[in-house]
Amino acid sequence: MDDQNKNLLLATALSFLVILGWYAFFPAPEQAPTPEAQVSETTPIPGAASAPAAAPTAGAESATVDAAAAEPVTDAPRLAIETPRLEGSISLKGGRIDDLRLKDYRESLDDNAPIVTLLSPAGEAGAYYALYGWAPGAGLALEDVPTANTLWHAAEGANLTPETPVTLTWDNGKGLTFAREIAIDADYMFSITQTVTNATGAEVSLAPYGTLARHGLPGDLENFFVLHEGLVGMADGELTEVKYKDMADFDVDSRDGSRAQVIPVTENGWIGFTGHYWMSTLIPAPGEAFRAVAKFDERRDIYQTDVVMPTLTVPAGESASARTQLFAGAKEWATIRAYERGGIKGFIDSIDWGWFFFFTKPIFAVLHWLNAAIGNMGVAIIALTFLLKLLVLPLAWKSYASMARMKELQPEMEKLRERAGDDRQKMQKEMMELYKREKVNPAAGCLPILIQIPIFFSLYKVIFVTLELRHAAFFGPFQDLSSPDPTTIFNLFGLLPYTVPDLGFLQILSLGILPILLGISMWLQQKLNPAPTDETQAMIFAWMPWVFMFMLGNFASGLVVYWITNNMITFTQQNLIMRSHGYHPDVFGNIRSGFKKKDKAAKADKK
Repeated sequence: MDDQNKNLLLATALSFLVILGWYAFFPAPEQAPTPEAQVSETTPIPGAASAPAAAPTAGAESATVDAAAAEPVTDAPRLAIETPRLEGSISLKGGRIDDLRLKDYRESLDDNAPIVTLLSPAGEAGAYYALYGWAPGAGLALEDVPTANTLWHAAEGANLTPETPVTLTWDNGKGLTFAREIAIDADYMFSITQTVTNATGAEVSLAPYGTLARHGLPGDLENFFVLHEGLVGMADGELTEVKYKDMADFDVDSRDGSRAQVIPVTENGWIGFTGHYWMSTLIPAPGEAFRAVAKFDERRDIYQTDVVMPTLTVPAGESASARTQLFAGAKEWATIRAYERGGIKGFIDSIDWGWFFFFTKPIFAVLHWLNAAIGNMGVAIIALTFLLKLLVLPLAWKSYASMARMKELQPEMEKLRERAGDDRQKMQKEMMELYKREKVNPAAGCLPILIQIPIFFSLYKVIFVTLELRHAAFFGPFQDLSSPDPTTIFNLFGLLPYTVPDLGFLQILSLGILPILLGISMWLQQKLNPAPTDETQAMIFAWMPWVFMFMLGNFASGLVVYWITNNMITFTQQNLIMRSHGYHPDVFGNIRSGFKKKDKAAKADKK
């Protein structure tokens, strides 16, 4: 087999291996805990959901707390949350933000599907809530500060809207009065300002904190290798991503037996939990130091993140305040980017861009702009494909031109083979001289494949991860480009209003319109050239379109739309380049020739 065939087979094998490897074995990156973030007796975990059984003696920021102390709130009074995009309520028991739903998103495409629930109260299945409070310092006891179960007071008829913040108050009866103002914007950001007024006649010390507590794993956990779900945080420019299952590998906190990781933050940071499309994140004031904590209590199956600010010393007769924010909502690119531009550094990285972030970020930015301009995500993907092909056109043109020159050298190469006979060393030497003399790069034909691989992976990541592709319609039966093609022979390719149930592994045989078009587009691209004379090469070429058709059949529809468009543009480019070099492809002739060869082979087998 000559070098050209070897290169072709190598490129083909590489493309298969990389795609299969990505699809089955390529894990999302995770950041290991750093040494300074480990928990020890001298690095205590800050408080969050409630206070410890006894008051701490080493400063308020050293308090260890237990989210399980948050009692169910079924009978507690509530304040309604009503914004253009959110609905829910705040429990006055603990002042918990524990009931939140996203009005713009439904759980499925069904018009009657319930809207997405993000936060749920303690005592319910999948409880998930935010808490705020103060950890007591020296001279204060647990009962002197509000806990997760303190009953707060609010003005009669108070409701939280973008125009009307609410204020909760609690007096400990010993000279300390606590107030908590909660405001919300028109999207997904809460602002919480905690204030303590000291009328005790003596100086007091307290540390303000905030926490997110999740009881058990989320019900919509997907556990897919290409998607990060779990802890996400930013600490002075360093992104931390830890999957839920890996939180069990944190060091053991000797005081309560939980698993915990502490991350000191000097200036800017945030921490919380992220899923496929939704996220809740604690955000201290930019420019202020704090301590971020990730914690897993495997005995009670509670996942927890805390932020604790430095201890505040409040002289007698004075007040002190601390302001933090809580993002609780959908991971919309434009919304999160606006918050980042508003001062939350690195917030755009809460979206899982993956290892190829230098590709995925700009690709999505362009796709988002195209979708806004066109108004159809499927058409935007097609337009993006044209732009990507235009971007790499000079390199692709050079590559295809080199392939065309290789075809022109075929007669010369045949003569070399005849002269060299079985002398492979002589054949290799004379071929390299021929390539050098004619200024042809035999490996240039692999470049289009190598260019497509990172673009394909990046677009796959963008389509799978970003919220904007969720339930994004194309046309007809294609109403969710983030999901596989819903059309199959079982619903007459979308003519019947019937969703085919999951067939498990056999789902790969339930091909829809888009995967079939993908296979046909790859097959037509091959027919620009006559079938290779080498039997092994010809066999690989013959099977490749149909293998890809089945392999990509269950990928997101948007990705298959990209691949079909890419194939058709490539077909047109190759056709034009070949014609510019005097070679006129006979597509229909090559198709007929392929069928004739199969007929001859079948007859030979019968004999």
